[in-house]
Amino acid sequence: MDTLKNRLKAELEGNILPFWIENMQDPRGGFYGRIDGKGVLDASAPKGAILNARILWTFSSACRISGDERYRGMADRAYQYIRDHFIDREYGGVYWSLDADGRPLEDKKQFYAIAFTIYALAEYSRISTDPAVLDMAASLYRTIEDHSLDSAGKGYLEACTREWGTIADMRLSDKDQNDARTMNTHLHILEAYAGLYRVWKAPELKASLRRIIDIFLDRIIRNDAHLGLFFGEDWESHSTAFSYGHDIETSWLIYEAAEVLGDSDVIDKVKAVSSRMALAAMEGFTPEGGMENEYDPSSGHRDAGRDWWVQAETVVGCVNQYQLTGDAVWLERAGAQWRFIEKYILCPDGEWYWSAIPSADGFVPNTDDDRAGFWKCPYHNGRMCMEIISRSGRI
Repeated sequence: MDTLKNRLKAELEGNILPFWIENMQDPRGGFYGRIDGKGVLDASAPKGAILNARILWTFSSACRISGDERYRGMADRAYQYIRDHFIDREYGGVYWSLDADGRPLEDKKQFYAIAFTIYALAEYSRISTDPAVLDMAASLYRTIEDHSLDSAGKGYLEACTREWGTIADMRLSDKDQNDARTMNTHLHILEAYAGLYRVWKAPELKASLRRIIDIFLDRIIRNDAHLGLFFGEDWESHSTAFSYGHDIETSWLIYEAAEVLGDSDVIDKVKAVSSRMALAAMEGFTPEGGMENEYDPSSGHRDAGRDWWVQAETVVGCVNQYQLTGDAVWLERAGAQWRFIEKYILCPDGEWYWSAIPSADGFVPNTDDDRAGFWKCPYHNGRMCMEIISRSGRI
């Protein structure tokens, strides 16, 4: 475990974080919106709320763990840009995207993006003395509860117009189904509420965190321990696919949320479910070939790519299971997964490739998709490193 910790610390401090410090700071303010898969900067690219929130979370967490003031500077920069440009001062919430000069581009309210902003602000509040940071996070939490939680309290809707009206297209991206509820948005609301409750022990937030844990246990996690992905308003399932990366990510995030909640009965229940989910996710894992993205047993379609975030979450999920079970096979899997990342995902020019693509000779790097961009952020791989660094002292 110490070897893995040391290698990931070197990766974080010598590759991932320097890439963003050296290449992504925009002199117009904030951060550039994109560097393509070949390393070419697109200074005119839109700036996404997800990218900026994830930068804020990553550098806030890195500063908290290391005390490095360079990381604080990046976190301050990200916070100021979100505060000054992404927050909708008239209607509340967070704009989905801005143009390269910081003007609203897509002003819809996607609750996924609002959740990530809460998650980032909560983490930033751990290194900031400004009370406005936590106030902003609490306000955005109430925005989700007011506009996304349905009247029966059974789940969260995906999106609204800028003015909180009904919106026809709720999708996060062109790859998603246009459904009223998704696992993905619920997952990151869970993550955000756990992060916020760690620093703000409001009774209303405690109840919300307990509610969303129960939603996962009762509605989203299927009998086979895979996650349902897309749902109608009445929670009828609209998908049969397995998303292995989300399975393994949720297996540790839901346990973390239960620990933050602090209810022993919930912790015990979630611990058992977490282990079942991690085992289900391993259906997509091979020690030499990393973790597949997705498989749909109904159609037989298999997405055999190895996206960067799926590989990173697999490392954390496996270490989490080792901590919960004591079974050394989980640590072996984490080590094998990291070796796969080292071999196929790390980019010699900095950061990680979007994915590794299966080929006749094994895998080749994907240079068509972004190295940094609307979705490609330092969050999954940076968080993986920091989770292992933090957890190593408890193993």
